[in-house]
Amino acid sequence: MPDHYAVVGNPVAHSQSPRIHALFAEQTGEDIRYDRLEAPLEGFADRVRTFFDQGGHGLNVTVPFKQEAWQLADFRTPRAEHAGAVNTLIRHADGRLEGDNTDGVGLVRDLINNHDVLIRGRRVLILGAGGAVRGILLPLVEQAPLELVIANRTLSRAEGLLPLCHGVTRDALAFDDLAAEHPFDLVINGTSAGLDGGMPPLPDGLLSADAAVQEMAYGADGSAFRDWARDQGASRTIDGLGMLVEQAAESFFLWRGVRPRTAPVIEELRADLG
Repeated sequence: MPDHYAVVGNPVAHSQSPRIHALFAEQTGEDIRYDRLEAPLEGFADRVRTFFDQGGHGLNVTVPFKQEAWQLADFRTPRAEHAGAVNTLIRHADGRLEGDNTDGVGLVRDLINNHDVLIRGRRVLILGAGGAVRGILLPLVEQAPLELVIANRTLSRAEGLLPLCHGVTRDALAFDDLAAEHPFDLVINGTSAGLDGGMPPLPDGLLSADAAVQEMAYGADGSAFRDWARDQGASRTIDGLGMLVEQAAESFFLWRGVRPRTAPVIEELRADLG
């Protein structure tokens, strides 16, 4: 009988995770079953416990349950502690649940390995200050950027994330205070507007020569943020599909001890999504 894994969220019918993990399993020869589980908004913990009580081996966790998964985990990795959120649950032989967060490492690997984007020594701007942004900060800081700036509509929320960026030069700004006098080499859109194809108000001249931009949301090629970046002369405009596959590959490795190749999976999903 194959080992059972799933992604849990609400809603979850749109999730690409079953497709991704099926391709990983086919590639590596791992015998797994991977499903979608929709949990009631007020019944996440019970849904998770039932899944593991019935023999489940691991879960991916998506919105809106990542903070609840953090609380439910019996112990957590340093990157999950740092993020304050868990997107991967691993059941150990003694029944305890380990919580991890693979979002940030997925983003960094996509940028570096798939798009040749240099982070070390560069000025990086992150748009947004929600949970998605919190989850990527530690892996970005570990790449030693020259400066890390978090911009948000509400300044206090951006300022609240600065203690998580210890070890690099960092700053927090309101969107209205962004200025072209100090252009950035990499801009990451982690705002909720990105999920709907929108973008925050950004001034012209914000990108340096040969700058790259990444939108954490994935989907069709067109978006207001990436269109803006192309108009501003960005050398690379990247959506979140590669990040999605890379974070899934890290979860697969945590569960199975095997690291799948991500490039062919990204290519196949890109073709599927058109």
